[in-house]
Amino acid sequence: MNSRVFRILYVLCLVLSLSALVRQARLYAHNCAAINDGQISDAGELKRIAITFDDGPHPVYTKRLLDGLKERNVKATFFVTGEHAEQCPDIIKRMHDEGHLIGNHTYSHIQLTSSNREKFSNELLKTSEIIKSITGEETQYVRPPYGLWDKSLEAQLNMFPVLWNVDPLDWCTSNASKVARSVIRDAEENDIILMHDYYASSVSAALMIIDELTKEGYSFVTVDEILFD
Repeated sequence: MNSRVFRILYVLCLVLSLSALVRQARLYAHNCAAINDGQISDAGELKRIAITFDDGPHPVYTKRLLDGLKERNVKATFFVTGEHAEQCPDIIKRMHDEGHLIGNHTYSHIQLTSSNREKFSNELLKTSEIIKSITGEETQYVRPPYGLWDKSLEAQLNMFPVLWNVDPLDWCTSNASKVARSVIRDAEENDIILMHDYYASSVSAALMIIDELTKEGYSFVTVDEILFD
């Protein structure tokens, strides 16, 4: 009788062990497939990517974009001009309150040249003061218009430049789908996407991009997480 009970228990243990091995093998196969498809990293984490917006805020389109970001629980980085921030302080405050990162894009979208360095610096300082008067916080990041920068300004202004590596030239076309396809095709982990929140088509394209890349396993973060984490 004891021998029969032992055999039954042995068979049960064997079945349970085999079942556990099967489940483990299925989980391993699932994770391997996800890694191969690019949905998760080898560490099992979502792929991070940053979407950024220049030139705003726009009184209509930026609000529409913020609504879409809030609905999707996505954080973005906004590089605002001082003149537009002055015109739309309520939007700047909303960006801050909803957890987006706000950066400096000069006061008038001035391009740095060898002859206007002082004017350029003054525009950055003025814009930082405007942002601080609305949010209560210092501005640490700057996106220099057209990507032109003088490294010596970093220590002088205590600001860090943020460029980009995905640029769909969204300001050149009103075809939102074309812009979205361009970004989705080129995007990779830890990329910084350059967009503009001053055009209706760009806002539409941005939300398409976010929806599709989210499906592909990307997690949208602010640029500081890409640059320093």
